[in-house]
Amino acid sequence: MKKYWLIAAILLLSIAFGSSVQAEDKEMYVDVSVATLWSEPDQARDLDAPSLSNPVDMWEWTESMTYEEKKWLVGELQTQALYGQKVTILEEQGDWVKVAVDGQPTPKNELGYPAWMPKDQLADQKRYSVLKEKKSFALVTAPTANIYDDRIKSQEFKEISFNTRLPVVAQTGSMVLVATPSDGMKWVSSDHVSIYKNEEDIPNPDGEDVIETGKQFLGLPYLWAGASGFGFDCSGFTHTIYKAHGITIPRDSSVQAEHGTAVSKDNLQKGDLLFFAYEEGEGSVHHVGMYIGDGQMIHAPNSESTVEIIDVFESDYYSSEFAGARRYID
Repeated sequence: MKKYWLIAAILLLSIAFGSSVQAEDKEMYVDVSVATLWSEPDQARDLDAPSLSNPVDMWEWTESMTYEEKKWLVGELQTQALYGQKVTILEEQGDWVKVAVDGQPTPKNELGYPAWMPKDQLADQKRYSVLKEKKSFALVTAPTANIYDDRIKSQEFKEISFNTRLPVVAQTGSMVLVATPSDGMKWVSSDHVSIYKNEEDIPNPDGEDVIETGKQFLGLPYLWAGASGFGFDCSGFTHTIYKAHGITIPRDSSVQAEHGTAVSKDNLQKGDLLFFAYEEGEGSVHHVGMYIGDGQMIHAPNSESTVEIIDVFESDYYSSEFAGARRYID
């Protein structure tokens, strides 16, 4: 009897103090176009509501924010996860869950990048998980793409991001039938996707390939922690571009700077990643961009700007903070 009283007391204390519950490592799937993950639960502002719902409205959210409102997100957000992407639940607290995002390497957790998101933005569908394991996948290659309820595209279902991967059920004419985490089968134009049997089936890119992919996003506004066609931060941009070409690199710039192959400034090739650090390049890494040749770099700079190309070594700021380069393409 004492045992049961002790268990009851622990549960009551947990409820009373609102403590989080450690969850078993349960795998689930993102059920919104883009899930935005937070440093802590329940930290969002009222204006962040479009990013916290199911479905989300990413354009309403990002385009409604002022510079100061975007700048506030620095440190509050951690990363993003895409529609249909697998996450592992690590912890639960009320309507929020702490998850590890599969495919985003980090020293923070071996299962993936850890952060908090609303629980109702996830789906637990066994059939979808089986299809994801067994079927070929459609990889979105356009900055964003619409998926539809029907093959003739009379009813739009959802706008999804570049690098989203959904299991392929069938192909017919110019349309591809894909599986979704919780809404059955939907249609996407074949012009907006490439189909692969598995990750290894993605062709090995060269520098020109990753550069051309990156240039699709010129003019896209920066978003702290962004890793989608709705907005990128600096390392979200490089991570996602490489990921879409079948190369998985760490999620954060500081960790990207520790992997790959070190390259000297005199030996730069197209597609190499350039890193920048505080204390005139001697301190901690805080920024990354992609070298595109002729002394130029494409990057997502900061909350008041967009994806752009600059003459990197003619910039007093960037040239003074250059901290080295890494090559991830063989």
